[in-house]
Amino acid sequence: MKPLPRKIRLLNRSILILLGVFLLLQCGKYAFVSTNPQTTEVHTLDEASPDIGLMEEENEDTLPQRADVSSRLDNEEKADLSHVFLQKDTSLAHQMDIMLRRYHPDNALFLVVDAKTNEILAWGERKDSAVQTAPDYLTRATFPAASLAKTITIAAAMESKKYTLDSEIPLIGQAHTLYKFQLRVPNSYHGQTTTLEDAYAKSYNPPMALMGFAVGSTRLKDAAQKLGFNYSFPENIPQRSIFAPPDSGYGLAEASSGFTQETTLSPLQAAAMIRAILMKQLLEIPWSSNRALGYAPMEPQPILNTKFSKNTYYGLRQAMVRTATHGTARKNISPRNIARRYLDRLDIGGKTGSLDGNDPKGRYDWFMGFAQEKTNPQNAIIVVIMQAHGEIRSQPATQVAGILINYWAKQNIPTGEKS
Repeated sequence: MKPLPRKIRLLNRSILILLGVFLLLQCGKYAFVSTNPQTTEVHTLDEASPDIGLMEEENEDTLPQRADVSSRLDNEEKADLSHVFLQKDTSLAHQMDIMLRRYHPDNALFLVVDAKTNEILAWGERKDSAVQTAPDYLTRATFPAASLAKTITIAAAMESKKYTLDSEIPLIGQAHTLYKFQLRVPNSYHGQTTTLEDAYAKSYNPPMALMGFAVGSTRLKDAAQKLGFNYSFPENIPQRSIFAPPDSGYGLAEASSGFTQETTLSPLQAAAMIRAILMKQLLEIPWSSNRALGYAPMEPQPILNTKFSKNTYYGLRQAMVRTATHGTARKNISPRNIARRYLDRLDIGGKTGSLDGNDPKGRYDWFMGFAQEKTNPQNAIIVVIMQAHGEIRSQPATQVAGILINYWAKQNIPTGEKS
């Protein structure tokens, strides 16, 4: 067979090149390339990018454009933003709304509170897969506290003066299980141990249960009361959170480690707990003068008249910082989601928790914590993320918290750099 003439071969090649360009342009309508220089993955617009936090750190100015795209993901429905514009920090509230529509958690409550004034800055809620215009999850106490309850245990342990952050506690078996054999410590035990600080930061169950046994049910209940548990708040805002450990046995171990659905907590009280610890003040429920009307007090009102010792407040804060730097929150409270220039200027701490629950049904995923400017401690926020996932999980609570901290810091932390 004779070869094709040169002109025809050139024509065919031109047609192929034009066809390739056309296909690339068509693909560009439906996909975008991650701005993270460490990856060249292509993400379709039908999926939420798992690296949004890192993308924000590397190229924060692209967030509004991505936000516009992500808001169209929610079935392209016209969003009701009336609740956003009536909040104290409308910009932060809008960011929460964007994230709720982008990540699609089945049920979620996002909350940020000004640590100095205890005023609610912004909230966002998604319920039964739809963004809400009223925060009824804010006050509800049907949610299992999970490992957030470990805060009660280490508070009681430090108040008892039997423990310090460096106290060594036996760690028998797997760290995140809780079997009866893990609670039997031989008299001549020479096995693995962990410090109180790491037991909390890494959310180890057996050591926390052993601490609960050591300090006893009465001290645990007293510490829980100072954190607002088992208290009927005025007008039931928030609802009564429950911490009711038995005096002995496996039930006491479950309560001490948070390995039970019986201990419950509302997001509003979780914020109050963190704020009391950070500011070393009496427990006070966060308040709001606007859109949270009916779901939060309208003015500051200290509730309880008992406090922890200064030593206990210090220990709790340090254990929470350890959670962010070396514990269960370290992966996402990091440059993955928070720009290095903000991380260097902030003290960040908190506690994570994860457990199945039934009202609403799902896998609960908690983060409660704080971000505080090192040189100006009065410039600080309290962050609470509560999510209940179905079969498909959205972004982790720690990642959501990291992104919100980064967003707040960009607006409120002077770095001397152009953002």
